[in-house]
Amino acid sequence: MFAYLVRRLLFFVPIIFGVMLLTFVLFFVVQSPNATARRVLGQRATPKAIENWLHNRGYDKPLLINQTPGEPWHDSLFLNQMQRLATFDLGASDVTGRPLAEIFREGALPSLLLTVPAFFASLVMSIGLSLYLVFIRNKAVDLAASLLCVMLMSVPVMVYVIFGQFVVAQVLNYFPAFGFQLKGISTVKFLVLPVCLMVVSGLGSEVRLFRALFLEEMGQDYIRTARAKGASTAVVLLRHVLKNGMINLITLLVASLPFLIMGSLLLENFFGIPGLGNVLFSAIQAPDFAVVQASVFLGSLLYLGGLLLTDICYAWADPRIRLQ
Repeated sequence: MFAYLVRRLLFFVPIIFGVMLLTFVLFFVVQSPNATARRVLGQRATPKAIENWLHNRGYDKPLLINQTPGEPWHDSLFLNQMQRLATFDLGASDVTGRPLAEIFREGALPSLLLTVPAFFASLVMSIGLSLYLVFIRNKAVDLAASLLCVMLMSVPVMVYVIFGQFVVAQVLNYFPAFGFQLKGISTVKFLVLPVCLMVVSGLGSEVRLFRALFLEEMGQDYIRTARAKGASTAVVLLRHVLKNGMINLITLLVASLPFLIMGSLLLENFFGIPGLGNVLFSAIQAPDFAVVQASVFLGSLLYLGGLLLTDICYAWADPRIRLQ
């Protein structure tokens, strides 16, 4: 298993390098560093101000390979940034100059307060509802629930946000429509509405997916054997179907863990929650390449780490699987 883990970790290097190279090309090859500087400083910025801005951030160096006589070939913008990220030095914001480690540390807690409750609530509700639909499969309630799931899947997230902010927050005045304050238990009132919207917006697709997975397990030979031994439907679902469906559940759930940390870009922006999703959205608008680059780097690490954790969980859930 140790050799497998080392091999997987080594595979991470070219993947992350490729992702970061693509991000760099989008920001500095598709558009020049001068164009980025002018967007940040404004169209009336003087050439001297642009030159100083580029020099202070190291953006005046050659992009990929330094071919200047007498200078090291690796003294380029991209390779210097990769060397810095390899030591987990995230640098500072291009717009505000604040250290990115501080910005991400401040944004992590609001994002987790939003995504973690939504994740567990969605997990419990989707698995519970899908098991119930399998229990009453082929009945009228099952058909009605399937149609409702399709309807929930067909509604864009923006519709949920507009409905929640207008009806629930403004008309009924149950919860704030915008804003966030990290003040103990009073923080909950700012999170209830976006958490509910996050759960509802993804519930339809998750219930249909889990229902399909559990129905597939119901057709396996071991289910017929359990029924032949006199096991009830409830026992079959909870003891056999749910347990043997863990492989598929692990694949879906562990892969979503990075998004818990990186936050929800859309909901955080519309509800004014200062999480990591909102930080990334503001950086794309600015544009703030340093924030985008660090966000992509951390997101890639989290996603690859989630895939590695998925393989480990496979071996834990099914003893027949061995990591080689």
